[in-house]
Amino acid sequence: MSIPQGQIDLAKTRDRDQHTDGHLDNYIGHRARLGVIIPSTNTAVEYDCQRIIPRGVTWHFSRFMIEHVDLSDDENFMKFLDMLRQTIGASIASLMTCKPDHVMMGMSAETFWGGIKGNDGFVDRIQEAVGHDTGLTTGANAVISALEALGVAGNANKNIAVITPYQPIGDKNVRLFFEDSGYNVRQVLGLRCENAHDAIALLPDHQVMDAVRRVDGDDVDAIIQVGTNLSTATLFPVIEKWLAKPVLPINVATVWHALRSCGVTDQYDHLGRLFEEH
Repeated sequence: MSIPQGQIDLAKTRDRDQHTDGHLDNYIGHRARLGVIIPSTNTAVEYDCQRIIPRGVTWHFSRFMIEHVDLSDDENFMKFLDMLRQTIGASIASLMTCKPDHVMMGMSAETFWGGIKGNDGFVDRIQEAVGHDTGLTTGANAVISALEALGVAGNANKNIAVITPYQPIGDKNVRLFFEDSGYNVRQVLGLRCENAHDAIALLPDHQVMDAVRRVDGDDVDAIIQVGTNLSTATLFPVIEKWLAKPVLPINVATVWHALRSCGVTDQYDHLGRLFEEH
């Protein structure tokens, strides 16, 4: 069964209090070994993870092949998802040979697909693949946990806006997930990126900032960016201070959720309120 929305589950955290002759044993990943599953086209997730490396934590990446990179319309977007579902299993099997304590899914579209019901099904399938003794972070569940930590909980009459790199069919499923989670979705702005690699990863800052301006408003309590191949981890903390409201990159949310799920509570400046305060 999937982890309830918004909860950080510490039940699968292993005992790291290992001592020899009264001294703490330090070894590679003595606090947490975090496995990450990413699409072969993705260049942003590793970049963002490598900026957040607490003492005693290691990141271990496994890629699944993306054979269909065309995202230019709804039909191609669906073909992209259908084909990745066929290759993701092998990357999980490869990753698990390094015995990670926790697995983080460094991809997001599939986690929003079909709303909460679809995400629950995705979580159950991936949990089965990684094993029920291993913790799991998905983009969708991490964002909900992060929003709750930031005081923007679902079913509390909170208004959000979401920026995506997706086509309309992707935006429709993102909206469904957040509405299922109890949010008033004021706007979902899809940037209509035409492929799975450089069309997303090379989006310039000025275009991202323009998207934030377009979705922001006095009635918006938080802005979320989804699509893990778009790194906004350096840009959004500045915008967050400027707008005085949560502005949340999905990669920051997933890294935070994975670390907190392993009992790693290190805080960081200049990564936004989530890492500074929670």
